[in-house]
Amino acid sequence: MQFNLTSLAFADGQEIPPEYTCDGDDISPPLAWEGSPPGTQSLALILDDPDAPDPKAPKMTWVHWVLYNLPPSCTHLDPGVQGSGLPLGAREGLNDWRRPGYGGPCPPIGRHRYFHKLYALDVELPDLGAAPKSVVEEAMAGHILAEAQLVGTYQRSR
Repeated sequence: MQFNLTSLAFADGQEIPPEYTCDGDDISPPLAWEGSPPGTQSLALILDDPDAPDPKAPKMTWVHWVLYNLPPSCTHLDPGVQGSGLPLGAREGLNDWRRPGYGGPCPPIGRHRYFHKLYALDVELPDLGAAPKSVVEEAMAGHILAEAQLVGTYQRSR
């Protein structure tokens, strides 16, 4: 079975509904996955935008969400999940607003792409606290069994 990441809120390559953005409730979308490979000890999820600040002249990748140590038995995240609502053992890293948890799409200009990347790992990561993406990725290095990806887009209507 292929490692696959989906959402009931939007299909791969399609627009993320406003309720999951700064123009709406700014809550995380529902996510589901299947096909974690044998030997998976934990999962990590990173949501980022490589089109910041302007898709015509991107200068950085903006990090919207970092989760790690999701248990291998976990197969979905409900909309708006955070803090104590996360599966037992899961940790929230820092986004680029320098706070833990989800920060939804809020592009200043143009249509941006948002990459939801789910990693199956052969280890449970140490408790890194509210670590930024770079620290979580460094800890994941050499431990990635598989990666699943879901891309959504968003452009503000203002």
